[in-house]
Amino acid sequence: MFKDSWEGHWLGNKPDGDSHKPARNVVRPTGTLMRGKIPSRKCGRMVKHESKLEGEAVFLFEASHRVICYGEQPPTIYYPDGAKLRRYTPDFELELDTGEVLTIEVKHTSSLAREEVRHQLDCIEKHFRASDINYLVLTEEVIRQEPRLSNLRKICAGAQRIWPTADAIQKALSQLYPQFPTTLQHANELLKKHNVNVYSLFVTGALTLDLTSPITPETTIHITKENDNANFWIA
Repeated sequence: MFKDSWEGHWLGNKPDGDSHKPARNVVRPTGTLMRGKIPSRKCGRMVKHESKLEGEAVFLFEASHRVICYGEQPPTIYYPDGAKLRRYTPDFELELDTGEVLTIEVKHTSSLAREEVRHQLDCIEKHFRASDINYLVLTEEVIRQEPRLSNLRKICAGAQRIWPTADAIQKALSQLYPQFPTTLQHANELLKKHNVNVYSLFVTGALTLDLTSPITPETTIHITKENDNANFWIA
């Protein structure tokens, strides 16, 4: 079961884990922030978060087939602020299927309304733009879109710890192609016969569904076309 907090050894899609080392410790229980860890199949380890909103953002990264891997608290950078040089550690860094890297900051809209925060992010954005680095600020308005977030939680909970191989997916879908589009319930029954998990195929991008409506057994499932962006994009 994919849970917001978990303890133990996580043997996910990368059993050996990745070599990511956060720039700083993010799980010290201070203040009122909801710090914790979430098991990541893509990273093969526990991903740390400093707030509930950051933890919810992880579901976007984990369920999007466009995100190959990601890490929290990437290396600290230094950016100019007038005559001063300030330090900054982003919240996440994502590697996309295009080979691009996307740096992510997670912020509440109420925080963005503060002049000092807006000024800081403006300076950081200018620095990244000058360095040709993709930078995106995600707020709760994007992360907590419903029913999308609930759907992503359901997909992550249902996906296998270790996803089927590309060959296994291709073999199953090539045989079942005439049966699609079909309902989630029917797709699950069909794929079980091939030892393939339907939710894992959403995460890998092989199957798509409409995330703007709650997932039910009657939700229509499609096989992803080669030129289909499918599933969803982060923002």
